[in-house]
Amino acid sequence: MQLNDAPAAVILGSAFRNAPEGLELERLEIDTPWGRQTIHETLGLRRPGYLIFRHGLPHRLLPNQVAYRAQAAALAELGCRALLVTSSVGVLRAEIPLFRPLLVKDIVMLDNRLPDGSACTMFVEPGADQGHLIIDEGLCSPALNRQIADIARRLETPVAMEVVFAYLGGPRIKTKAENRLWAGLGVDVDAMTLAPEIVLANELGIPSAALVVGHKYSLPDASVEYGDVDESLRRSHATQERIIVEFLCCAEPVAFGNRLYRYADKDAAHGE
Repeated sequence: MQLNDAPAAVILGSAFRNAPEGLELERLEIDTPWGRQTIHETLGLRRPGYLIFRHGLPHRLLPNQVAYRAQAAALAELGCRALLVTSSVGVLRAEIPLFRPLLVKDIVMLDNRLPDGSACTMFVEPGADQGHLIIDEGLCSPALNRQIADIARRLETPVAMEVVFAYLGGPRIKTKAENRLWAGLGVDVDAMTLAPEIVLANELGIPSAALVVGHKYSLPDASVEYGDVDESLRRSHATQERIIVEFLCCAEPVAFGNRLYRYADKDAAHGE
């Protein structure tokens, strides 16, 4: 498969209880070493495109119940070469607007673990393909970020800014003390998903980007008002929807900018 013909994919978060408007979908079941993963293929586009509803369709999975490895393995099986991961996020800085598109430029994941306590890696058992993920250009592809920013600008919903994202596994929300801690570490936004999906996709050589929308403030020294969660997620959905559809239609796959360091490759080169 030529790079330009390779499929794009989007992982949708809690803001999406149904398909983005304008997309016709066909349900697929992909068997992986980590279990069966449901994926929806987009029909009628100029190249294959895929959607994963992170929490199921209808919404039924908490963040700690998501089969992250099965998702990543299914996308690799389908030849995905451009992945957009979405999420509604808590915002830790008052200057960052709510309900505006934000692109993730870097990720804080202090404990590289999945919610079940295992390491956030596809390489659970020793094997020839295992290796260390060397992050040369960042977990989020700058080339994909530029494309998404261009798409958002054309749709007159420009990206407000690039942000640093922190992963907190959930399913509980954060305490005020935790909000102060993350803000002090330079974090802009946070959520209970997204980072594992980006890390695992990178291990499989899939260029990835993350589009997030702030749906509530988690300011360190302010009283937190959560308000109507359903309404805030609806507004988050509306902000992301057109960008997602355009990404699936028009985003160009890019070369993978990070790499795996494999000891098996080094041993083979030295005849061991």
